[in-house]
Amino acid sequence: MTSQTTISATGPGDKAAAAPSDPTPSTGLRGHPWFTLITVAVGVMMVALDGTIVAIANPAIQKDLGASFADVQWITNGYFLALAVSLITAGKLGDRFGHRQTFLIGVTGFAAASGAIGLSHSIAFVVTFRVLQGLFGALLMPAALGLLRATFPAEKLNMAIGLWGMVIGASTAGGPILGGVLVEHVNWQSVFFINVPVGALALILGLLILRDHRAENAPRSFDLLGIALLSGAMFCLVWALIKAPTWGWGSGTTWTFLAVSVLGFALFAFWEQRVKEPLIPLGLFRSVPLSAGVVLMVLMAIAFMGGLFFVTFYLQNVHGMSPIDAGLHLLPLTGMMIVGSPLAGAAITKLGPRVPLAGGMAATAIAMYGMSTLESDTSSPVMSIWFALLGFGLAPVMVGATEVIVGNAPMELSGVAGGLQQAAMQIGGSLGTAVLGAVMASRVDSDLPGNWTGAGLPKLTQPQLDAASEAVQVGVAPVAKGTPEAIAAKITTVAHDTFISGMSLACLVAAGVAVVAVFVALLTKRGENAEAGAGAAHI
Repeated sequence: MTSQTTISATGPGDKAAAAPSDPTPSTGLRGHPWFTLITVAVGVMMVALDGTIVAIANPAIQKDLGASFADVQWITNGYFLALAVSLITAGKLGDRFGHRQTFLIGVTGFAAASGAIGLSHSIAFVVTFRVLQGLFGALLMPAALGLLRATFPAEKLNMAIGLWGMVIGASTAGGPILGGVLVEHVNWQSVFFINVPVGALALILGLLILRDHRAENAPRSFDLLGIALLSGAMFCLVWALIKAPTWGWGSGTTWTFLAVSVLGFALFAFWEQRVKEPLIPLGLFRSVPLSAGVVLMVLMAIAFMGGLFFVTFYLQNVHGMSPIDAGLHLLPLTGMMIVGSPLAGAAITKLGPRVPLAGGMAATAIAMYGMSTLESDTSSPVMSIWFALLGFGLAPVMVGATEVIVGNAPMELSGVAGGLQQAAMQIGGSLGTAVLGAVMASRVDSDLPGNWTGAGLPKLTQPQLDAASEAVQVGVAPVAKGTPEAIAAKITTVAHDTFISGMSLACLVAAGVAVVAVFVALLTKRGENAEAGAGAAHI
Protein backbone atom coordinates (compact mmCIF):
# COMPACT_ATOMS: atom_id res chain seq x y z
CA MET A 1 0.00 0.00 0.00
CA THR A 2 1.24 3.48 -0.82
CA SER A 3 2.15 5.53 2.22
CA GLN A 4 1.05 9.14 2.17
CA THR A 5 2.45 12.16 3.93
CA THR A 6 0.37 15.23 4.65
CA ILE A 7 2.35 18.46 4.49
CA SER A 8 1.23 21.89 5.53
CA ALA A 9 2.18 24.48 2.92
CA THR A 10 1.97 28.22 2.53
CA GLY A 11 1.44 30.73 -0.23
CA PRO A 12 4.23 32.52 -2.08
CA GLY A 13 4.22 35.55 0.11
CA ASP A 14 3.83 33.84 3.48
CA LYS A 15 6.32 32.41 5.87
CA ALA A 16 7.38 28.86 5.25
CA ALA A 17 5.41 26.21 6.99
CA ALA A 18 6.88 25.04 10.23
CA ALA A 19 8.97 22.00 9.57
CA PRO A 20 12.05 20.71 11.29
CA SER A 21 15.17 21.87 9.48
CA ASP A 22 17.14 18.87 10.65
CA PRO A 23 14.69 15.99 10.81
CA THR A 24 15.65 12.51 11.83
CA PRO A 25 16.86 10.64 8.74
CA SER A 26 14.82 7.77 7.38
CA THR A 27 16.43 4.42 8.03
CA GLY A 28 14.49 2.35 5.48
CA LEU A 29 14.38 2.33 1.71
CA ARG A 30 10.92 3.84 1.41
CA GLY A 31 11.24 7.62 1.24
CA HIS A 32 15.01 7.70 1.80
CA PRO A 33 16.20 11.02 0.29
CA TRP A 34 19.32 9.81 -1.48
CA PHE A 35 17.70 6.66 -2.81
CA THR A 36 14.82 8.83 -4.01
CA LEU A 37 17.34 11.00 -5.87
CA ILE A 38 18.89 7.94 -7.54
CA THR A 39 15.45 6.71 -8.60
CA VAL A 40 14.26 9.97 -10.17
CA ALA A 41 17.69 10.48 -11.77
CA VAL A 42 17.36 7.17 -13.64
CA GLY A 43 13.97 8.31 -14.93
CA VAL A 44 14.89 11.83 -16.03
CA MET A 45 18.04 10.47 -17.66
CA MET A 46 15.86 8.79 -20.30
CA VAL A 47 13.99 12.00 -21.14
CA ALA A 48 17.12 14.18 -21.26
CA LEU A 49 19.00 11.60 -23.32
CA ASP A 50 16.22 11.35 -25.88
CA GLY A 51 16.37 15.09 -26.46
CA THR A 52 19.71 14.72 -28.29
CA ILE A 53 20.43 11.03 -28.92
CA VAL A 54 17.77 10.71 -31.63
CA ALA A 55 19.31 13.44 -33.81
CA ILE A 56 22.18 11.04 -34.58
CA ALA A 57 19.74 8.30 -35.60
CA ASN A 58 17.63 10.50 -37.91
CA PRO A 59 19.68 9.89 -41.10
CA ALA A 60 19.53 6.12 -40.58
CA ILE A 61 15.78 6.27 -39.89
CA GLN A 62 15.25 8.36 -43.04
CA LYS A 63 17.14 5.85 -45.19
CA ASP A 64 15.64 2.72 -43.65
CA LEU A 65 12.01 3.89 -43.71
CA GLY A 66 12.20 5.95 -46.90
CA ALA A 67 11.09 9.11 -45.07
CA SER A 68 11.18 12.65 -46.41
CA PHE A 69 13.20 15.42 -44.75
CA ALA A 70 9.95 16.93 -43.39
CA ASP A 71 9.01 13.54 -41.89
CA VAL A 72 12.37 13.30 -40.14
CA GLN A 73 11.97 16.82 -38.74
CA TRP A 74 8.75 15.64 -37.10
CA ILE A 75 10.64 12.93 -35.22
CA THR A 76 12.25 15.73 -33.19
CA ASN A 77 9.54 18.41 -33.42
CA GLY A 78 6.73 16.08 -32.37
CA TYR A 79 8.64 15.07 -29.25
CA PHE A 80 9.53 18.59 -28.14
CA LEU A 81 6.10 19.98 -29.02
CA ALA A 82 4.29 17.37 -26.91
CA LEU A 83 6.77 17.86 -24.08
CA ALA A 84 6.55 21.67 -24.03
CA VAL A 85 2.75 21.85 -24.32
CA SER A 86 2.08 19.28 -21.58
CA LEU A 87 4.61 20.06 -18.86
CA ILE A 88 2.58 22.47 -16.70
CA THR A 89 -0.60 20.39 -16.95
CA ALA A 90 1.44 17.28 -16.10
CA GLY A 91 2.83 19.08 -13.05
CA LYS A 92 -0.72 19.82 -11.94
CA LEU A 93 -1.60 16.13 -12.28
CA GLY A 94 1.25 15.34 -9.91
CA ASP A 95 0.03 17.91 -7.40
CA ARG A 96 -3.48 16.43 -7.63
CA PHE A 97 -2.83 12.68 -7.63
CA GLY A 98 0.63 12.49 -6.07
CA HIS A 99 4.05 12.77 -7.63
CA ARG A 100 4.93 9.12 -7.00
CA GLN A 101 2.05 7.81 -9.10
CA THR A 102 2.65 10.39 -11.84
CA PHE A 103 6.35 9.55 -11.98
CA LEU A 104 5.69 5.80 -12.22
CA ILE A 105 3.13 6.27 -15.02
CA GLY A 106 5.54 8.58 -16.85
CA VAL A 107 8.43 6.13 -16.61
CA THR A 108 6.32 3.17 -17.74
CA GLY A 109 4.72 5.03 -20.64
CA PHE A 110 8.02 6.51 -21.81
CA ALA A 111 9.76 3.13 -21.86
CA ALA A 112 6.79 1.46 -23.60
CA ALA A 113 6.62 4.19 -26.27
CA SER A 114 10.38 3.83 -26.81
CA GLY A 115 10.04 0.08 -27.37
CA ALA A 116 7.14 0.69 -29.77
CA ILE A 117 9.30 3.06 -31.84
CA GLY A 118 12.00 0.43 -32.15
CA LEU A 119 9.39 -2.02 -33.47
CA SER A 120 7.87 0.47 -35.94
CA HIS A 121 8.11 -0.12 -39.66
CA SER A 122 6.75 3.22 -40.90
CA ILE A 123 7.63 6.83 -40.24
CA ALA A 124 4.01 7.57 -39.22
CA PHE A 125 4.28 5.15 -36.29
CA VAL A 126 7.69 6.51 -35.31
CA VAL A 127 6.33 10.08 -35.15
CA THR A 128 3.16 8.97 -33.30
CA PHE A 129 5.11 7.16 -30.60
CA ARG A 130 7.58 10.07 -30.36
CA VAL A 131 4.63 12.30 -29.49
CA LEU A 132 3.59 9.79 -26.83
CA GLN A 133 7.18 9.81 -25.54
CA GLY A 134 6.90 13.57 -25.12
CA LEU A 135 3.59 13.31 -23.26
CA PHE A 136 4.89 10.67 -20.83
CA GLY A 137 8.16 12.59 -20.44
CA ALA A 138 6.12 15.62 -19.43
CA LEU A 139 4.54 13.56 -16.63
CA LEU A 140 7.92 12.36 -15.43
CA MET A 141 9.99 15.56 -15.24
CA PRO A 142 7.89 17.81 -12.91
CA ALA A 143 7.06 14.80 -10.73
CA ALA A 144 10.78 14.18 -10.21
CA LEU A 145 11.27 17.74 -8.96
CA GLY A 146 8.18 17.49 -6.77
CA LEU A 147 9.54 14.33 -5.16
CA LEU A 148 12.92 15.94 -4.47
CA ARG A 149 11.25 19.03 -3.02
CA ALA A 150 9.10 16.95 -0.69
CA THR A 151 11.83 14.49 0.32
CA PHE A 152 14.96 16.53 1.01
CA PRO A 153 15.50 18.81 4.00
CA ALA A 154 15.78 22.47 2.97
CA GLU A 155 19.50 22.66 3.69
CA LYS A 156 20.20 19.71 1.36
CA LEU A 157 17.75 20.55 -1.43
CA ASN A 158 20.28 22.55 -3.48
CA MET A 159 22.76 19.69 -3.40
CA ALA A 160 20.04 17.28 -4.52
CA ILE A 161 18.96 19.56 -7.36
CA GLY A 162 22.63 19.98 -8.26
CA LEU A 163 23.06 16.24 -8.70
CA TRP A 164 19.72 16.08 -10.57
CA GLY A 165 20.94 18.85 -12.91
CA MET A 166 24.23 17.02 -13.35
CA VAL A 167 22.36 13.95 -14.61
CA ILE A 168 20.31 16.04 -17.05
CA GLY A 169 23.36 17.92 -18.32
CA ALA A 170 25.45 14.78 -18.74
CA SER A 171 22.59 12.93 -20.46
CA THR A 172 21.86 15.81 -22.82
CA ALA A 173 25.49 16.30 -23.81
CA GLY A 174 26.25 12.57 -23.89
CA GLY A 175 23.34 11.77 -26.20
CA PRO A 176 25.23 12.34 -29.47
CA ILE A 177 28.14 10.14 -28.32
CA LEU A 178 25.97 7.23 -27.21
CA GLY A 179 23.71 7.65 -30.24
CA GLY A 180 26.68 7.58 -32.60
CA VAL A 181 28.04 4.38 -31.05
CA LEU A 182 24.67 2.60 -31.15
CA VAL A 183 23.78 3.64 -34.71
CA GLU A 184 27.25 2.84 -36.02
CA HIS A 185 27.72 -0.52 -34.28
CA VAL A 186 24.14 -1.80 -33.73
CA ASN A 187 21.19 -0.10 -35.50
CA TRP A 188 18.92 2.93 -35.14
CA GLN A 189 16.32 0.89 -33.26
CA SER A 190 18.80 0.35 -30.41
CA VAL A 191 18.67 4.09 -29.68
CA PHE A 192 15.08 3.56 -28.53
CA PHE A 193 15.32 0.00 -27.19
CA ILE A 194 17.92 1.13 -24.65
CA ASN A 195 15.15 3.01 -22.80
CA VAL A 196 13.24 -0.21 -22.07
CA PRO A 197 15.66 -1.70 -19.48
CA VAL A 198 16.39 1.76 -18.08
CA GLY A 199 12.66 2.43 -17.68
CA ALA A 200 12.14 -1.01 -16.09
CA LEU A 201 14.91 -0.25 -13.58
CA ALA A 202 13.36 3.14 -12.74
CA LEU A 203 9.93 1.49 -12.29
CA ILE A 204 11.26 -1.19 -9.94
CA LEU A 205 13.22 1.37 -7.90
CA GLY A 206 10.19 3.65 -7.82
CA LEU A 207 7.88 0.94 -6.51
CA LEU A 208 10.37 0.04 -3.78
CA ILE A 209 11.66 3.48 -2.77
CA LEU A 210 9.40 6.37 -3.65
CA ARG A 211 6.96 7.63 -1.04
CA ASP A 212 3.79 9.47 -1.93
CA HIS A 213 3.72 13.13 -0.86
CA ARG A 214 0.62 15.27 -1.04
CA ALA A 215 0.26 18.74 0.37
CA GLU A 216 -2.57 19.49 2.76
CA ASN A 217 -3.93 22.08 0.32
CA ALA A 218 -3.46 19.96 -2.82
CA PRO A 219 -5.94 20.76 -5.62
CA ARG A 220 -9.12 18.70 -5.68
CA SER A 221 -10.47 19.65 -9.11
CA PHE A 222 -9.26 20.41 -12.63
CA ASP A 223 -9.35 23.68 -14.48
CA LEU A 224 -10.26 22.10 -17.83
CA LEU A 225 -10.79 25.38 -19.69
CA GLY A 226 -7.50 26.69 -18.29
CA ILE A 227 -5.72 23.54 -19.49
CA ALA A 228 -7.24 23.96 -22.97
CA LEU A 229 -6.34 27.66 -23.20
CA LEU A 230 -2.77 27.21 -21.94
CA SER A 231 -2.15 24.13 -24.10
CA GLY A 232 -3.48 25.92 -27.18
CA ALA A 233 -1.39 29.02 -26.52
CA MET A 234 1.75 26.96 -25.88
CA PHE A 235 1.15 24.90 -29.02
CA CYS A 236 0.76 27.98 -31.23
CA LEU A 237 3.88 29.59 -29.74
CA VAL A 238 6.16 26.55 -30.03
CA TRP A 239 4.73 25.61 -33.44
CA ALA A 240 5.42 29.12 -34.77
CA LEU A 241 9.00 28.94 -33.46
CA ILE A 242 9.54 25.50 -35.02
CA LYS A 243 8.11 26.47 -38.41
CA ALA A 244 9.43 30.06 -38.64
CA PRO A 245 12.66 29.02 -40.41
CA THR A 246 10.54 27.30 -43.10
CA TRP A 247 7.72 29.83 -43.35
CA GLY A 248 9.94 32.88 -42.84
CA TRP A 249 9.77 35.43 -40.02
CA GLY A 250 7.93 37.87 -42.29
CA SER A 251 5.30 35.28 -43.22
CA GLY A 252 1.67 35.99 -42.38
CA THR A 253 1.30 32.38 -41.20
CA THR A 254 4.10 32.77 -38.64
CA TRP A 255 2.62 35.97 -37.24
CA THR A 256 -0.90 34.52 -37.22
CA PHE A 257 0.23 31.66 -34.98
CA LEU A 258 2.13 34.10 -32.74
CA ALA A 259 -0.92 36.38 -32.51
CA VAL A 260 -3.20 33.45 -31.64
CA SER A 261 -0.67 32.43 -28.99
CA VAL A 262 -0.70 35.90 -27.41
CA LEU A 263 -4.51 35.91 -27.46
CA GLY A 264 -4.57 32.45 -25.87
CA PHE A 265 -2.24 33.53 -23.05
CA ALA A 266 -4.37 36.66 -22.47
CA LEU A 267 -7.59 34.63 -22.26
CA PHE A 268 -5.84 32.14 -19.98
CA ALA A 269 -4.76 34.93 -17.61
CA PHE A 270 -8.31 36.37 -17.65
CA TRP A 271 -9.87 32.99 -16.86
CA GLU A 272 -7.36 32.06 -14.14
CA GLN A 273 -8.44 35.06 -12.07
CA ARG A 274 -12.04 33.82 -12.03
CA VAL A 275 -11.88 30.05 -11.60
CA LYS A 276 -12.00 28.59 -8.08
CA GLU A 277 -9.00 26.26 -8.47
CA PRO A 278 -6.87 27.68 -11.31
CA LEU A 279 -4.30 25.64 -13.20
CA ILE A 280 -1.67 28.27 -12.33
CA PRO A 281 -2.66 30.72 -9.59
CA LEU A 282 -1.39 34.01 -11.01
CA GLY A 283 -0.52 35.10 -7.47
CA LEU A 284 2.42 32.72 -7.86
CA PHE A 285 4.11 35.36 -10.02
CA ARG A 286 3.85 38.00 -7.29
CA SER A 287 6.99 36.31 -6.06
CA VAL A 288 9.68 38.35 -7.83
CA PRO A 289 12.36 35.66 -7.28
CA LEU A 290 10.12 32.96 -8.79
CA SER A 291 9.28 35.13 -11.82
CA ALA A 292 12.96 36.01 -12.21
CA GLY A 293 13.83 32.31 -12.06
CA VAL A 294 11.42 31.51 -14.89
CA VAL A 295 12.78 34.35 -17.06
CA LEU A 296 16.33 33.26 -16.24
CA MET A 297 15.62 29.70 -17.43
CA VAL A 298 14.27 31.06 -20.73
CA LEU A 299 17.29 33.32 -21.27
CA MET A 300 19.75 30.60 -20.29
CA ALA A 301 18.15 28.14 -22.73
CA ILE A 302 18.17 30.73 -25.54
CA ALA A 303 21.90 31.29 -25.10
CA PHE A 304 22.82 27.64 -24.51
CA MET A 305 20.56 25.71 -26.90
CA GLY A 306 20.70 28.34 -29.64
CA GLY A 307 24.48 28.67 -29.55
CA LEU A 308 25.17 24.95 -29.22
CA PHE A 309 22.87 24.22 -32.19
CA PHE A 310 25.41 25.76 -34.57
CA VAL A 311 28.45 24.32 -32.82
CA THR A 312 27.39 20.79 -33.76
CA PHE A 313 27.25 21.82 -37.45
CA TYR A 314 30.59 23.60 -37.04
CA LEU A 315 32.29 20.48 -35.71
CA GLN A 316 30.79 18.04 -38.21
CA ASN A 317 30.47 20.08 -41.42
CA VAL A 318 33.33 22.57 -41.13
CA HIS A 319 35.88 20.44 -39.28
CA GLY A 320 34.62 17.24 -40.94
CA MET A 321 34.24 15.27 -37.70
CA SER A 322 32.07 12.18 -37.33
CA PRO A 323 29.11 12.42 -34.91
CA ILE A 324 31.11 10.44 -32.33
CA ASP A 325 34.15 12.73 -32.65
CA ALA A 326 31.93 15.81 -32.41
CA GLY A 327 30.37 14.44 -29.24
CA LEU A 328 33.81 13.72 -27.79
CA HIS A 329 34.88 17.30 -28.51
CA LEU A 330 31.95 18.47 -26.38
CA LEU A 331 33.11 16.38 -23.41
CA PRO A 332 34.72 19.43 -21.72
CA LEU A 333 31.25 20.99 -21.59
CA THR A 334 29.71 17.79 -20.25
CA GLY A 335 32.53 17.25 -17.79
CA MET A 336 32.29 20.73 -16.33
CA MET A 337 28.52 20.37 -15.92
CA ILE A 338 29.03 17.05 -14.13
CA VAL A 339 31.69 18.49 -11.83
CA GLY A 340 30.13 21.91 -11.49
CA SER A 341 26.52 20.98 -10.66
CA PRO A 342 27.08 19.50 -7.17
CA LEU A 343 29.66 22.20 -6.42
CA ALA A 344 27.13 24.82 -7.49
CA GLY A 345 24.55 23.21 -5.22
CA ALA A 346 26.94 23.50 -2.26
CA ALA A 347 27.80 27.12 -3.12
CA ILE A 348 24.13 28.09 -3.45
CA THR A 349 23.33 26.46 -0.11
CA LYS A 350 26.09 28.51 1.54
CA LEU A 351 25.81 31.84 -0.32
CA GLY A 352 22.27 31.84 -1.65
CA PRO A 353 21.48 31.75 -5.38
CA ARG A 354 22.07 35.38 -6.39
CA VAL A 355 25.88 35.46 -6.67
CA PRO A 356 26.34 31.95 -8.17
CA LEU A 357 23.55 32.58 -10.72
CA ALA A 358 24.90 35.97 -11.80
CA GLY A 359 28.44 34.57 -11.93
CA GLY A 360 27.28 31.57 -13.95
CA MET A 361 25.53 33.73 -16.56
CA ALA A 362 28.59 36.00 -16.73
CA ALA A 363 30.77 32.95 -17.43
CA THR A 364 28.22 31.82 -20.05
CA ALA A 365 28.41 35.25 -21.72
CA ILE A 366 32.22 35.10 -21.85
CA ALA A 367 32.10 31.53 -23.22
CA MET A 368 29.63 32.51 -25.97
CA TYR A 369 31.84 35.48 -26.86
CA GLY A 370 34.81 33.13 -27.04
CA MET A 371 32.85 30.78 -29.31
CA SER A 372 32.17 33.74 -31.62
CA THR A 373 35.92 33.87 -32.30
CA LEU A 374 36.15 30.27 -33.59
CA GLU A 375 37.57 29.87 -37.10
CA SER A 376 37.65 26.99 -39.58
CA ASP A 377 41.16 26.07 -38.39
CA THR A 378 40.70 26.61 -34.64
CA SER A 379 42.50 23.89 -32.69
CA SER A 380 40.77 21.43 -30.38
CA PRO A 381 42.47 22.75 -27.19
CA VAL A 382 41.19 26.28 -27.87
CA MET A 383 37.67 25.00 -28.54
CA SER A 384 37.83 22.96 -25.33
CA ILE A 385 38.55 26.07 -23.25
CA TRP A 386 35.35 27.78 -24.39
CA PHE A 387 33.27 24.61 -24.13
CA ALA A 388 34.53 23.98 -20.58
CA LEU A 389 33.80 27.56 -19.54
CA LEU A 390 30.28 27.22 -20.95
CA GLY A 391 29.67 24.09 -18.89
CA PHE A 392 31.10 25.81 -15.81
CA GLY A 393 28.75 28.75 -16.31
CA LEU A 394 25.64 26.68 -16.98
CA ALA A 395 25.98 24.43 -13.92
CA PRO A 396 24.96 26.97 -11.24
CA VAL A 397 22.14 28.30 -13.44
CA MET A 398 20.61 24.86 -14.01
CA VAL A 399 20.75 24.18 -10.28
CA GLY A 400 19.99 27.61 -8.86
CA ALA A 401 17.15 28.66 -11.16
CA THR A 402 15.43 25.34 -10.53
CA GLU A 403 15.65 25.80 -6.76
CA VAL A 404 14.49 29.42 -7.03
CA ILE A 405 11.37 28.44 -9.00
CA VAL A 406 10.43 25.32 -7.05
CA GLY A 407 11.52 26.65 -3.65
CA ASN A 408 9.54 29.90 -3.95
CA ALA A 409 6.32 28.05 -4.82
CA PRO A 410 4.02 26.66 -2.12
CA MET A 411 4.28 22.94 -1.51
CA GLU A 412 0.88 22.18 -3.04
CA LEU A 413 2.06 23.74 -6.32
CA SER A 414 5.50 22.10 -6.48
CA GLY A 415 4.47 20.06 -9.53
CA VAL A 416 3.21 23.15 -11.36
CA ALA A 417 6.45 24.93 -10.43
CA GLY A 418 8.47 22.00 -11.79
CA GLY A 419 6.41 22.16 -14.96
CA LEU A 420 7.06 25.90 -15.23
CA GLN A 421 10.80 25.31 -14.90
CA GLN A 422 10.86 22.67 -17.61
CA ALA A 423 8.47 24.57 -19.90
CA ALA A 424 10.63 27.70 -19.60
CA MET A 425 13.65 25.68 -20.68
CA GLN A 426 11.81 24.09 -23.62
CA ILE A 427 10.44 27.43 -24.83
CA GLY A 428 13.84 29.06 -24.40
CA GLY A 429 15.49 26.29 -26.40
CA SER A 430 12.94 26.60 -29.22
CA LEU A 431 13.19 30.39 -29.14
CA GLY A 432 17.00 30.29 -29.16
CA THR A 433 17.14 27.91 -32.11
CA ALA A 434 14.54 29.93 -34.07
CA VAL A 435 15.88 33.44 -33.34
CA LEU A 436 19.57 32.60 -33.67
CA GLY A 437 18.69 30.57 -36.76
CA ALA A 438 17.12 33.71 -38.21
CA VAL A 439 20.28 35.67 -37.32
CA MET A 440 22.40 33.04 -39.06
CA ALA A 441 20.14 33.00 -42.15
CA SER A 442 20.18 36.80 -42.40
CA ARG A 443 23.99 36.98 -42.20
CA VAL A 444 24.47 34.18 -44.75
CA ASP A 445 21.96 35.74 -47.16
CA SER A 446 23.76 39.06 -46.78
CA ASP A 447 27.37 37.82 -47.10
CA LEU A 448 27.19 34.86 -49.46
CA PRO A 449 26.62 36.72 -52.78
CA GLY A 450 29.57 39.08 -52.17
CA ASN A 451 31.86 36.32 -50.91
CA TRP A 452 30.92 34.13 -53.88
CA THR A 453 31.61 36.88 -56.42
CA GLY A 454 34.77 37.98 -54.61
CA ALA A 455 36.21 34.47 -54.94
CA GLY A 456 35.76 34.66 -58.71
CA LEU A 457 33.19 31.87 -58.81
CA PRO A 458 30.59 31.60 -61.60
CA LYS A 459 27.52 33.75 -61.05
CA LEU A 460 24.50 31.94 -59.61
CA THR A 461 20.84 32.32 -60.54
CA GLN A 462 18.50 33.30 -57.70
CA PRO A 463 17.19 29.72 -57.21
CA GLN A 464 20.78 28.44 -57.17
CA LEU A 465 21.76 31.14 -54.67
CA ASP A 466 18.80 30.27 -52.43
CA ALA A 467 19.77 26.58 -52.47
CA ALA A 468 23.42 27.43 -51.76
CA SER A 469 22.37 29.68 -48.88
CA GLU A 470 20.35 26.88 -47.24
CA ALA A 471 23.34 24.55 -47.44
CA VAL A 472 25.78 27.14 -46.08
CA GLN A 473 23.50 27.87 -43.08
CA VAL A 474 24.42 24.41 -41.73
CA GLY A 475 28.07 24.61 -42.82
CA VAL A 476 27.73 22.45 -45.94
CA ALA A 477 29.64 23.50 -49.05
CA PRO A 478 27.27 23.41 -52.09
CA VAL A 479 29.68 21.57 -54.38
CA ALA A 480 27.93 19.93 -57.32
CA LYS A 481 29.02 16.49 -58.46
CA GLY A 482 31.75 16.66 -61.10
CA THR A 483 32.99 20.12 -60.04
CA PRO A 484 36.74 20.57 -60.74
CA GLU A 485 38.88 20.24 -57.63
CA ALA A 486 40.20 23.82 -57.70
CA ILE A 487 36.71 25.32 -57.96
CA ALA A 488 35.37 22.89 -55.31
CA ALA A 489 38.09 24.11 -52.92
CA LYS A 490 37.08 27.74 -53.50
CA ILE A 491 33.40 26.94 -52.94
CA THR A 492 34.26 25.12 -49.71
CA THR A 493 36.33 28.05 -48.45
CA VAL A 494 33.55 30.55 -49.25
CA ALA A 495 30.89 28.34 -47.66
CA HIS A 496 32.83 27.76 -44.46
CA ASP A 497 33.90 31.40 -44.09
CA THR A 498 30.31 32.56 -44.61
CA PHE A 499 28.96 29.99 -42.14
CA ILE A 500 31.52 31.01 -39.52
CA SER A 501 30.56 34.66 -40.00
CA GLY A 502 26.93 33.75 -39.31
CA MET A 503 27.82 31.53 -36.35
CA SER A 504 29.97 34.30 -34.90
CA LEU A 505 27.08 36.77 -35.03
CA ALA A 506 24.69 34.21 -33.54
CA CYS A 507 27.10 33.52 -30.66
CA LEU A 508 27.47 37.27 -30.03
CA VAL A 509 23.69 37.60 -29.81
CA ALA A 510 23.65 34.63 -27.40
CA ALA A 511 26.36 36.38 -25.34
CA GLY A 512 24.17 39.50 -25.22
CA VAL A 513 21.22 37.42 -23.98
CA ALA A 514 23.47 35.96 -21.28
CA VAL A 515 24.50 39.48 -20.17
CA VAL A 516 20.82 40.42 -19.76
CA ALA A 517 20.39 37.23 -17.72
CA VAL A 518 23.13 38.40 -15.32
CA PHE A 519 20.91 41.30 -14.24
CA VAL A 520 17.82 39.06 -14.01
CA ALA A 521 19.80 36.74 -11.73
CA LEU A 522 20.30 39.62 -9.27
CA LEU A 523 16.53 39.55 -8.61
CA THR A 524 16.59 35.97 -7.33
CA LYS A 525 16.82 34.78 -3.75
CA ARG A 526 16.53 31.58 -1.75
CA GLY A 527 13.14 29.84 -1.85
CA GLU A 528 10.81 31.19 0.82
CA ASN A 529 8.87 27.92 0.99
CA ALA A 530 11.74 25.46 0.64
CA GLU A 531 11.27 24.19 4.19
CA ALA A 532 7.65 23.21 3.58
CA GLY A 533 8.70 19.72 2.61
CA ALA A 534 11.79 19.50 4.75
CA GLY A 535 10.59 16.67 6.92
CA ALA A 536 8.34 15.00 4.42
CA ALA A 537 10.28 11.82 4.07
CA HIS A 538 11.12 11.39 7.69
CA ILE A 539 7.71 10.98 9.29
